[in-house]
Amino acid sequence: MKIIKLDSQIDRDLILNKIGSTEAGIQIMRDKMYTHCFYLKDIKTPAANILKQDALSIGADLAVEKDTILYKEETIDALLIATDKQLKTLSRKELAQPFGLKGFAKELKKYLKKHDTSTQIMGVLNANEDSFHQSSRFSQTSAITRVEQMIEEGADIIDIGAVSSRPGSEIVDANEELNRIAPIIDVLYKQKLYERAAFSLDSYEPIVIEYALDRGFSIINDITGLSNNIVAELASKYNATVVLMHMLGTPQGMQNSPSYENVLLDIEAFFEKRVQKAKDFGISDIVLDIGIGFGKTLTHNLQLIKHLSHFQKFGLPLLVGASRKSMINTISPSLIDERLAGTLALHLKALDEGANIIRCHDVKEHKQAFKVRDALNGTII
Repeated sequence: MKIIKLDSQIDRDLILNKIGSTEAGIQIMRDKMYTHCFYLKDIKTPAANILKQDALSIGADLAVEKDTILYKEETIDALLIATDKQLKTLSRKELAQPFGLKGFAKELKKYLKKHDTSTQIMGVLNANEDSFHQSSRFSQTSAITRVEQMIEEGADIIDIGAVSSRPGSEIVDANEELNRIAPIIDVLYKQKLYERAAFSLDSYEPIVIEYALDRGFSIINDITGLSNNIVAELASKYNATVVLMHMLGTPQGMQNSPSYENVLLDIEAFFEKRVQKAKDFGISDIVLDIGIGFGKTLTHNLQLIKHLSHFQKFGLPLLVGASRKSMINTISPSLIDERLAGTLALHLKALDEGANIIRCHDVKEHKQAFKVRDALNGTII
């Protein structure tokens, strides 16, 4: 007998099919193949002791501090380690338990839902002169050529904006924003390019949004996370997809010492409110964007990408846009035009953690990288 250590990202169904498992067997074994870790913050000590015993009884485990059994503290932090199968069992067992474990069980079930694993590339085009990446800026005459090029390179979505949202950027009047972008929208509509790709508007101004939605655009990329009720009404009226992005403060001051009690939990709370608001307005197509670089330190950005799967509990598509951002320069000093390698590293990690849409400047390079990743993940022994 020889032993072969398999990659942790291997396609479970492919390898089980290779060895000849039955469909029923695949269903059973699939849930045993991946182990998950959940950090439980401020769990009541009695609940921790109950959960510890229940976890051990099914082969899972709960890591706790050594004095937990003595009830010295009212609450503690703990680490739950379990497979898909064990999580399903726990989500049922804890429904009958006190000390907040019933609510815990309901939350756990959210992570057991099947999530969309498809990947879309959102190409970026800026119709302004002050975006942070000069190569993404296009005049009204050259924009259409670039749009067609990105579609040919493999972009599923084209995200167009006329106002920079980089840190410290200036506020632009809504009419000026419309004047910048309207000619581009008009040509895109006339040439029916919306039939070849989905078009997204990077804006939070109602007058600009309505102009675009009325001319073939189907996505609103709102960096304010639907803070304006009029934007929500327009999205509902046109049955548009809304990208809800998290931003701490405004572009003008968002990078002035941003801080969180817990970046994952704070953004989760933000999404809960804004998703509910969207649904209250009748918006059904919602995408969540964690807002890399929008009021976050390097550590915050890395934590969000590394633990992106935390937000899969919402059951909504996740968008990540770290393309050529300054966090790469902080890690490895480089000019904006030298940050493609760092961008790809961040975005490939985001895909591994559950991202569905990657917003980027370099469509062709991302398409190639994603194809290679898919080939790797689809290869078995």
